[in-house]
Amino acid sequence: VLYIIGLGLGDEKDITLRGLEAIQSCDKIFLEAYTSILRVDKDKLEALYKKPVQIADRHTVESEAEQIYIPAKTQNVALLVVGDPVCATTHTDMMIRARDVGVKVELIHNASIMGAAGCCGLQLYNFGQTVSIPFFSEGWRPTSFYSKIKYNMEGGMHTLCLLDIKVKEPDFDAMMKGKTVFLPPRFMSVNTAAEQLLEAEDKLQEGAYSKDTLCVGLARLGQPDQCIISGTLEELVKAEFGEPLHAMVICGDTHDLEMDVLKQYMVENTTYKYDKEEA
Repeated sequence: VLYIIGLGLGDEKDITLRGLEAIQSCDKIFLEAYTSILRVDKDKLEALYKKPVQIADRHTVESEAEQIYIPAKTQNVALLVVGDPVCATTHTDMMIRARDVGVKVELIHNASIMGAAGCCGLQLYNFGQTVSIPFFSEGWRPTSFYSKIKYNMEGGMHTLCLLDIKVKEPDFDAMMKGKTVFLPPRFMSVNTAAEQLLEAEDKLQEGAYSKDTLCVGLARLGQPDQCIISGTLEELVKAEFGEPLHAMVICGDTHDLEMDVLKQYMVENTTYKYDKEEA
């Protein structure tokens, strides 16, 4: 059996009892470290599981995935995923490939950012399409997320923005010299995302949102030091959120109950106008 097991959002203790029982039955255990990260070292996982854990980086997950699911034909194998197993297409792809070669796959769910985002007070049933915000670079400044945000806003829906992470990215300059070198990990902050969103609006000018649009920045959700700050998109550029991982929400239409909660997290002296008739 290939078990794809969600680890939740906190630390090694967020594993479910069902997930822990499955891990303890496994001959091989892989920790997927490509689509997200856990804020504890794998040593703590190994101490809890009393079993060795292998790191599955981007290369392993994308190019050598058969090393994970083929052994599950004759053994129990666990692929540990931060959050929930079905929140990234990477894991869905592996599930399909495993089943195509006759491997039994079992999913064990856990908390993810997709649900935890509701802790800021915004109701989950008022969310539209989720978007990913990639790091801009000198020659690559994609805005494919913009049309989805615009669609959500036109329907009065909130938009959850998942922010880019770069782990074990190759250094192409070094590769051109025949060297295999990886760049240091990078995790997009709410500040960078807000800047890029403003740049995208300035470029496209279709009015999907503005510098005055209400947004919520989220950091380290599910952990003791989680941080939630609401304010205008422009205000979030300078807000302090601390360590990764970050996410953010662009608010659509909000009702009174949602605003009652968001006010608790509002930046001091915000310029956001609560009364829409004044905006």
